[in-house]
Amino acid sequence: MALRIPFDKEYWADYLSGQESKLPHLSDVSAVSDRVVRVLGGNPGHMQLQGTNTYIVGTGRKRILIDTGEGTPCWIARITEYLKTEHIELSYVLLTHWHGDHTGGVPDLIAYDDTLATKVYKNKPDYFQKDIGDGQVFQVEGATLRAIFTPGHAVDHMCFHLEEDDALFTGDNVLGHGYSVMQDLGTYIHSLKLMAVEGCSRGYPGHGACIDDLPATIRNYIQHKEARVNQIYTVLAGSRSELERLGQRGRGGMTMEEIVKSLYGDVPPELVEHALGPFLTQVLWKLAEDLKVGFEPGEPKKRRWFARPMNMRLDTV
Repeated sequence: MALRIPFDKEYWADYLSGQESKLPHLSDVSAVSDRVVRVLGGNPGHMQLQGTNTYIVGTGRKRILIDTGEGTPCWIARITEYLKTEHIELSYVLLTHWHGDHTGGVPDLIAYDDTLATKVYKNKPDYFQKDIGDGQVFQVEGATLRAIFTPGHAVDHMCFHLEEDDALFTGDNVLGHGYSVMQDLGTYIHSLKLMAVEGCSRGYPGHGACIDDLPATIRNYIQHKEARVNQIYTVLAGSRSELERLGQRGRGGMTMEEIVKSLYGDVPPELVEHALGPFLTQVLWKLAEDLKVGFEPGEPKKRRWFARPMNMRLDTV
């Protein structure tokens, strides 16, 4: 029988809200290295932590901007004041991914300087944007950025390796506090491993404080996700084993509700809907892609998932 994991309300409160009151204070505009200035997007919240981080990168008159926040008036005021005061021009505007809290400030930026309309780059670009390819290099005085295609959180997600700082702009794949969410778990774990291969010592995330030990943080992210995958497979395998122990035929199988109850006991329905359910669905699909579990067709909430014995032919399940 699978070991039940005690339901930890504090853990899930942290997952859902980032425990906003416990987050460290970040200045609206601050230098995080000799060549990187962070400008907060002015949009703090459950998912955005202290707000979206946007970064001005380089040491000369011409620099690079990474992300644009969601378009709050305070962000455009902060960024334009800094650009004017420091006599800075932007050579490139790089977007880590399409989510609105990273791209929403683009129109205001172009309204400030219409020449920037030709300098906006994103993987899978919109009609007026330019493409970012894996391995593409962007360079200004004091900064060399190499793009790394790292989908999972979003289909177009890019990270940027800043050679001079031995640092990685991690976008939303790795945050300064807590854990990120993902669109595709298998792809996301693969991207985390690609990020680890870069070997950068420091991380500049899309949300939260700078990451001082990026290799350890990425290892923690990978272990956290893989542990959850193993836990859920163990629960499903236990269901099948219980039938075999009782001498009954069948492959077992559990609904999402039964898996949640087995893992965490009784939890509020809204927690299942907004936090546990989406993540468990990602895990189950990854296990299905890995041919470790199968499922019965039908309505998603009532669908039964079952473990595949490792030695069983696919046409027998």
